[in-house]
Amino acid sequence: MSDPTQNPFEALFKQTQDMTEGWLKAMNPDTANLVPGQMEKLWPMVPAEMLEAFMGKQFNPEGLDAKTRLLLTLQGLTIQGAMAEPQIRMTVRQAMSAGATTQEIAEAIGLAGLFGGMASMNKAMELAKEAIDAGTTEGEGD
Repeated sequence: MSDPTQNPFEALFKQTQDMTEGWLKAMNPDTANLVPGQMEKLWPMVPAEMLEAFMGKQFNPEGLDAKTRLLLTLQGLTIQGAMAEPQIRMTVRQAMSAGATTQEIAEAIGLAGLFGGMASMNKAMELAKEAIDAGTTEGEGD
């Protein structure tokens, strides 16, 4: 890794990170132990009925149901390169809550591989498996 004192961008980035950490600790000392990768676990699961009401056919009876919308969202996240890791895991969890099976999730990601490439598909499958395994151990799986 390069020396931040020799690279102005790295020095600026490090300074920004340090300032942000200091501000967060001043606002709430409990954030000192916060792991950014664990933030998604703080996001609550939305009950299937609410998902359907807000994302499904409640206001658009002729439209897509919540499960289909979530599977399409998963495809879009995969096609983008599967870089939005927390969003992929959260979308998988919510899709499962809306009634999606592991097979449907795998098929949605697999089809997205045609457009996003094998690397994106493999990464999304890995992230989906993490979410499915975590959901199964918490009683959310199918």
